[in-house]
Order: sequence, then C-alpha cells, then structure tokens
Amino acid sequence: MSEAAEKATKSTDKPKKSWFKGLKAEYNKIVWPDRKTVIRQTAAVVLTSIALGVVIKLLDIILSYGIDMLISL
Repeated sequence: MSEAAEKATKSTDKPKKSWFKGLKAEYNKIVWPDRKTVIRQTAAVVLTSIALGVVIKLLDIILSYGIDMLISL
C-alpha cells in the first residue's frame, strides 16, 4: 500500500473513532427516569388526553345542537 493510501485510511478512521468516543461519552451522561416517575408521567398524559377528548366531544355536541337549532328556524 502506498503512503498516500495509508494516510487516507488513517485519516478516515480517526474521525470515526473520535465520533464514537464522543457518542459514548454523551450516552453515559443520560439520566434515565425511574419506573415510578415513568408510570406517573404516563398516567398524567393518558388522563389529560382523555379529559381533552371529553371536552372536545362536549363542544362538538353543543355546537352541533346550536347549528341544528339555527337551521330549523
């Protein structure tokens, strides 16, 4: 292998290794939530979604009734 080819191979390997080292370092900084926190937050999202769905449905029923009343006049 020529010197130029060896240098090209080495120069492309260094950024990859450096990138993976950086990736691993950043991955180790992640603080994962505990099970209790995940369950609480999931329950909050589900309950909020259900409540919002109920509010939207009620508004839909009220507006539909109002529009039907206006049309029947």
